[in-house]
Amino acid sequence: MKHIKKGHEPEKFTNWKALENDDWKPSWDDNFQAPEKPIVHDALLKEQGYICCYCGMSITRETSHIEHLKPRSNYPSLSLEYKNLIASCQGESEKPPTVPVHCGHKKKYWYDENLMVSPLEINCVDFFQYPASGEILPTDNPDKKAAAETTIKKLALDIDKLQKMRKKAIDGALLAIEGLTDKEIQLLAQGYEKPDGNGQYTPFCAAISYLFKNYF
Repeated sequence: MKHIKKGHEPEKFTNWKALENDDWKPSWDDNFQAPEKPIVHDALLKEQGYICCYCGMSITRETSHIEHLKPRSNYPSLSLEYKNLIASCQGESEKPPTVPVHCGHKKKYWYDENLMVSPLEINCVDFFQYPASGEILPTDNPDKKAAAETTIKKLALDIDKLQKMRKKAIDGALLAIEGLTDKEIQLLAQGYEKPDGNGQYTPFCAAISYLFKNYF
């Protein structure tokens, strides 16, 4: 999981919500559609560097959906609050439905303020460990361990599919450091924490960066 720094919501989204009057109210279910919805979706993808808010895999508009960090079912007043919106993998338009289910669709209506590790928390990366095997493990820090364990379980971040994808990304990164000095490896690790020239992060960059920082 990588920290997401939320920016300002798109101006067209702000203006659309400002049209509210006695006869019309903006609604996620009733009238949040084109052009406002894809504009918001694109803004979320851009600020996340085109990786899933939870697992870190590469995503596009077609392979992701707009996720409510705090579910609409329990927090209806936040359904159109930009700071509550993030982009998760497993797009709503994917057919047949993607199996196994993980990340936003697995989380579904769950949210626990004390046990949910949020990608909006600046220190969210500190809750997890990423060995070269591709696994995601909870931190050993007793103050963070329970939240990490619960989040991994509720979002299914430890399933075989994601473990294999993380391992593939890690293996590729390890090949790239062959012959480099320790200093060069650390510089490369810092590079994984930044988007490329197209504004895209390397898929599973949090796992790769963790490995480089802790084992090299």
